[in-house]
Amino acid sequence: MSGVRAEVTVEDLSQVKKKLVFQVPWEDVKQELESAYRTVSHKVKVKGFRPGKVPRTILETRYKDYVTEETVTNLINRHYWETLKEREIASVGQPQIEQHGIEMEKDFNFTATVEVDPVFEPQGYLGLELNKEESFLTEEDVENRLKEIRNLYATLEEVPAGRGAERGDYVTIDFEGRLGQEVRKELKSDGYLLEIGSGMFVPGFEDQLIGMKPEEKKEFSVTFPEAYRAKDLAGKDVVFSVVLKNIKEKKLPELNEAFIKNFEKYETLDQLREEVKTSLQEEKKAAAERAFRESMREAILQNNRFDVPETLVERQIFSMMADAHRRMMYRGMDEKKATELSIKLHDQFKEEATKIVKTFLLVKRIAVKEAIEVSDQELEARIRELAAGNGRTFDDMKASLEKDDLTESVRGEELAKKVFDFIEKNAKITVSHGPSAGGKT
Repeated sequence: MSGVRAEVTVEDLSQVKKKLVFQVPWEDVKQELESAYRTVSHKVKVKGFRPGKVPRTILETRYKDYVTEETVTNLINRHYWETLKEREIASVGQPQIEQHGIEMEKDFNFTATVEVDPVFEPQGYLGLELNKEESFLTEEDVENRLKEIRNLYATLEEVPAGRGAERGDYVTIDFEGRLGQEVRKELKSDGYLLEIGSGMFVPGFEDQLIGMKPEEKKEFSVTFPEAYRAKDLAGKDVVFSVVLKNIKEKKLPELNEAFIKNFEKYETLDQLREEVKTSLQEEKKAAAERAFRESMREAILQNNRFDVPETLVERQIFSMMADAHRRMMYRGMDEKKATELSIKLHDQFKEEATKIVKTFLLVKRIAVKEAIEVSDQELEARIRELAAGNGRTFDDMKASLEKDDLTESVRGEELAKKVFDFIEKNAKITVSHGPSAGGKT
């Protein structure tokens, strides 16, 4: 709009924060005010005047505050974004603006404090000395997985008469907890089914149930953990009154040919066992690869110390909270409760979120230095893989990613993979075989 330039100074407050100080000449402020009043004059309806012909004195009387606010907004936006472009300042998030309004016949001053990506020279990522653990499968691994599968088909059966409750049993109980003389409604329930040893209750509670028999009553005290979520119960002694109503034990089906009839895809026990072996081997290989990549991440972060924008960390925390919320909802938790719990996870996520952001920024700097890129063809190939893995067409997956602004996230993941592949290729790797290779299948 105006050819008048603001005087701008840039102050580095930290590695990731800059303060831009603007002094906008009165001539520019005046032109912006004139333009705002003209716009208002054409929009408002004032009795006795045609649009665009309302006298300035009337506009100033009725719309001065609105026009002044619009002028300030327009001046800040124009000069701020022009300066970022001209000085190639890559801001992250919204700036923190400070201004004290417009004074007639005076320059308009404002400051914009903004976070930026840190600029640094990546180092210590070539020739890393790393240990890579070879994955292997044992018979114990296979048997444990088969037991997990049998658990899916387990039944609960009455225990022999006269037997007391044992760890692993499922007991039905009526209980209430008292803090002082007050019975707490959140610590009271009838007909509650509990697996002894599951850790669902506060430490010490489930141990007190061991040995109890049907219709037996018991009163005992439990000290709540200092970090318990209900602050008024944290660290306090609560007296519980419990009536054990019923005891059942879990019975696993025998692992035989009859058990195989539960599955359509297997005809023999050997087929099931081989499928379990293949699945476990893939899982262990993937876990070993994740552990190795994590060791690489820790190594390069250790060799590169730099600040990260708090804005990016908060975005990552929010993403992790949203993911936790989705998982809790998927498991059947009430939406309100899932929201409350996910919000409480904010501080717990901060350390890992900071690492994720640091890794992202470091990967970008290494990619620039080593000229590592993800071509459009490579991005398309990855989207096709995602589509196939989710049973969707390429066009559908691509449209979905574009709609949610996730296409560049996919490109970023592929870039990180290529950078870590580059680091691995240039590393000195020692392969170990784990604590023991005995019992391999």
